[in-house]
Amino acid sequence: MAVAAMPTPKLELRPLGSTGLKLSSVGFGASPLGSRFCPVSEEDAIATVREAFRLGINFFDTSPFYGATLSEKLLGKGLKALGVPRNEYIVSTKCGRYREGFDFSSERVTKSIDESLERLQLDYIDIFHCHDIEFGFLIRVPPGTVDVILSYCHYSINDSTLEDLLPYLKNKGVGVISAAPLAMGLLTENGPPAPDRHPAPPELKSACQAAAAYCKQKGKNISKLAMQYSLSNKDISTVLVGMNSVKQVEENVAAARELELSGIDQQSLSEVEAILKPVKNLTWPSGIQRS
Repeated sequence: MAVAAMPTPKLELRPLGSTGLKLSSVGFGASPLGSRFCPVSEEDAIATVREAFRLGINFFDTSPFYGATLSEKLLGKGLKALGVPRNEYIVSTKCGRYREGFDFSSERVTKSIDESLERLQLDYIDIFHCHDIEFGFLIRVPPGTVDVILSYCHYSINDSTLEDLLPYLKNKGVGVISAAPLAMGLLTENGPPAPDRHPAPPELKSACQAAAAYCKQKGKNISKLAMQYSLSNKDISTVLVGMNSVKQVEENVAAARELELSGIDQQSLSEVEAILKPVKNLTWPSGIQRS
């Protein structure tokens, strides 16, 4: 007698501010598809995107800056291979930062949209971000000008400064996307792919290494703990994490589903927070530095 396969449970969908969009709690960060950390073949990229969609991820983020446009190209091929209606997934890309440097001129931004559409093989982009600009711009534009903000490395176990802004953003109807819950590799057993190029100060790197080693000694996974910490805040619409393999997709989705079923390991979280307390909210500069 044949047994019917159980349907794959879908990830939680969360509203994105006042946009009307609903994003999967885990978002697919396509930065690694640009071979920023290790080579990724076209075949592996397509398989990773397909597995992400199969497991319930409906939000995919990229940028022309990632891999000097390679990320957009491979993500586009992966999305095309899905063979599903365009409205079944949500795509964001960015403007203003390129291999050549920063350029937020109206001419370059307009050209950037057309270039990204071509590389992604899409008729439209759902969300268009300005790449690496600071929060201060929100108070300088009329209400309703900004629909969504994407913040990276500011809602993780070692840095939760985004939390202070959430009430303000929610009041303004601005959707919030939090990226890099693993602090660009700091909150992993193996550390960042290129430690010497990671911008974190030495004391933060050292503390994160100690936290990771502690978790490993206790038989815990610091990456799963960090992912679940970021997912726990429902005022954040989606947690964007970079993925370049089917295995990474499966691990991130499993962490989200485990959180929904049994919650976070509070004891391990408290122990890791104690280790990281001396460097809590210690960060580094990013984007265009102003004098």
